[in-house]
Amino acid sequence: MERRPNLDDLTNIEIIDRYRLDRDGIDYVENILSRQITPKAYRNHAISARHKLLITLRFPKVMGLIDGTHIRIRAPSEDEYMYVNRKQFHSVNVQVVVDGEDKIIDIVARWPGSVHGARILRESGLSQLLDNGFGGHEQFHLLGDSGYPSTRWLLTPYLNPQGLAQEAYNRSHKTTRSRVEKAIGQLKRRFGVLHTEIALSPEKACKVVIACAVLHNLCKARGIPFADNQDDDNGNNNNGDPRPQDQMPGLRYRDYFAATYFR
Repeated sequence: MERRPNLDDLTNIEIIDRYRLDRDGIDYVENILSRQITPKAYRNHAISARHKLLITLRFPKVMGLIDGTHIRIRAPSEDEYMYVNRKQFHSVNVQVVVDGEDKIIDIVARWPGSVHGARILRESGLSQLLDNGFGGHEQFHLLGDSGYPSTRWLLTPYLNPQGLAQEAYNRSHKTTRSRVEKAIGQLKRRFGVLHTEIALSPEKACKVVIACAVLHNLCKARGIPFADNQDDDNGNNNNGDPRPQDQMPGLRYRDYFAATYFR
């Protein structure tokens, strides 16, 4: 029989390398879950999107940064073709929203790799929340890349900026939005399973992704360092452009926003 793990036999660096949490972090998680750790399956809790957070970088009126990343999975036995992404490997397409401190404030992990990020957002609870006026009278925004449609609450970069205001908008947009790519890279850096193929069904693989996101937030909140020096993966995955007819009001609003704040 395998010997039960004893943290006293390991240094703190060895604990982080093996479990991705330090000694105090493991104690902290154990205290949180002590009442739920039973023979029954633990119930997962979705990450709340109720936060209204401002990013204190150069772009005004921002509540979060959105991007997606493909997590490689084993070829499923059902609907296998749906999980083949544009890079021709099997994956789930995961939507991530972070705040100005690189904390994951919303995550959607349930879509096959062939599904575009714009559709994932359109059918998400986050989209419904923002369509219904989350935030009250003051308008706040998500920042996303050009693979997403422009709306009153989602600002994307100009593909062909015209004039100084649009050029300044694009520069600030790029600087600010790069934080979500960094955050996804940090998540994958901390949990190597997200860099490799998850040899589980799509449903179970998605639960692994969400669990990693929750633990990653905990590690950041407690200042737990990474276990290695692996380079960050920017995680960008959007491909193609959304349907132009879907975003004309959003494009007009973007012009107004750029002219107002970047003159």
